[in-house]
Amino acid sequence: MDPACFSESIYNLIPSDWKEPPQPPRYTSVFKTAVKDDMQKFKTAMKTMGPAKVELPSPKEFLKKHSKEKPLPPKKKFDRNEPKKPPVPLRTDHPVMGIQSEKNFINTNAADVIMGVAKKPKPIYIDKRTGDKHDLETSGLVPKYISKKDYGVTPEYICKRNEEVKKAQEEYDNYIQENLRKAAMKRLSDEERETVLQFSLPFAGAEKELGRGA
Repeated sequence: MDPACFSESIYNLIPSDWKEPPQPPRYTSVFKTAVKDDMQKFKTAMKTMGPAKVELPSPKEFLKKHSKEKPLPPKKKFDRNEPKKPPVPLRTDHPVMGIQSEKNFINTNAADVIMGVAKKPKPIYIDKRTGDKHDLETSGLVPKYISKKDYGVTPEYICKRNEEVKKAQEEYDNYIQENLRKAAMKRLSDEERETVLQFSLPFAGAEKELGRGA
């Protein structure tokens, strides 16, 4: 192998005087000593079971029998003259209890159910596959047009279309009236009528004579 090939190595691009920079010093908290002292102090205080300085119980106060049980109430002296409670009613008895009513609640409830309107389920939506339900009305997913600023106002395009329809109807009515006026017969006044009659009478007499001669 030719030794000249080693001169074209990529490692030759690294400068020979380059040295790895030293690592920065390790971070040390300024509270390390205080925390260590506090931990040591608490550990020393809890080396025994419970606090170190506790008053020991007295030997005279030992646990006695039935000392943990609650005391019973004092006994009362039996009195024969004390009034007795009323006897328990028999099975055949039907004692009157509370307010009596003649209303038939069974028929009334049945009629209410039959005549009543079925209750609609509350709209909800589920946002997870686990089935978490939420109210749909307060979610913002349902548009509420009553909250818009232009709610109840007729849109501009409808007003414009109504004006165009009204204008076209007026033009059509005017056109029909004009045609009717042109096609209608002219009404003559009394003077014009007399004039026309005076001119038409001689011609009518001549036509009659011509008809007889023929």
